[in-house]
Amino acid sequence: MSAPFAGPFALGTLSAHDGAPFPALVTSDGRALDLRTALDAPALTVRGLLEDWAGAWPRLQALAADVSSDWQPLQGLRVHAPVEPRQVFQSGANYRQHVIDLEVAHRSPDDPRTVEEARAEIAAVMDRRAAEDLPYVFIGLSSAVTGPYDDVVLPAWAEQPDWELELAAVIGRPAYQVSVEEALEYVAGYTIANDLTDRATVFRRDMKAIGTDWLRSKNAPGFTPLGPWIVPAESIADPGDLRVSLKLNGETMQDESTKDMIFGVARIVSYASQTAQLLPGDLVLTGSPAGNGMHWGRLLRDGDVMDGAITGLGAQRTRCVAEQSS
Repeated sequence: MSAPFAGPFALGTLSAHDGAPFPALVTSDGRALDLRTALDAPALTVRGLLEDWAGAWPRLQALAADVSSDWQPLQGLRVHAPVEPRQVFQSGANYRQHVIDLEVAHRSPDDPRTVEEARAEIAAVMDRRAAEDLPYVFIGLSSAVTGPYDDVVLPAWAEQPDWELELAAVIGRPAYQVSVEEALEYVAGYTIANDLTDRATVFRRDMKAIGTDWLRSKNAPGFTPLGPWIVPAESIADPGDLRVSLKLNGETMQDESTKDMIFGVARIVSYASQTAQLLPGDLVLTGSPAGNGMHWGRLLRDGDVMDGAITGLGAQRTRCVAEQSS
């Protein structure tokens, strides 16, 4: 169903056939435990667990070690997005090579710079951003989140739908104006997000002074495949040293380390918290590495299959389906 994840267990949201989704403790050897029953909480959700992460953590550890619990095979269960976030914080332009590639791809036809000159100039801009400690964070919609194996519907209006596989941090306690040094204490775990983007609508053609239009370009229903699991932060030794890879129809398109991030997880969480209060279950996406469709000159189309994986977090597979006209 997915690649193994780091550590003894992870959290997921599962369902049996057409049954109601339930919060689950999942082991790397393919077992699942319905946490509503195990914790005697019929209305429990994964987000509910994250609301009291400090209290839930030791109980989950004990359940994972209890072989007498009512485990069931993971095989045959449907895997949903692991959590329903209230807020989605997205970080853009956060991988050095990715930003350089996009700058080159979006050059105007009459740009007098050579490719080498353009790459050198944007590299200098990235160095200044890192020195000034100013990540670029914007807001996504939770309604764009879908499961890690669900079909992705490509809207008829999306002329240049593109993939962007990302490491996502899952918040485990309210965070407001936290420092970089303490920011990771507010992260309960990590998961995989594919932050799809329609490149044709990123920039407003009618009002260039306004700049980017993230509502239109990133928030169609299903444009954020999430999961399969939330792997506890304790099981990820260094979020700044994970491999992010995406294959399109079996061909590798993205394959980069999170070492290439300009701003690490702690800096992005801290930065976002200076303005907004981050809540349990919220997602903080950390940007996507080089290798998007604009770079390859090959955008998503009907029938494409994306396989995304991040070290220790498992893997997701989504199929693209063109929107049917009504």
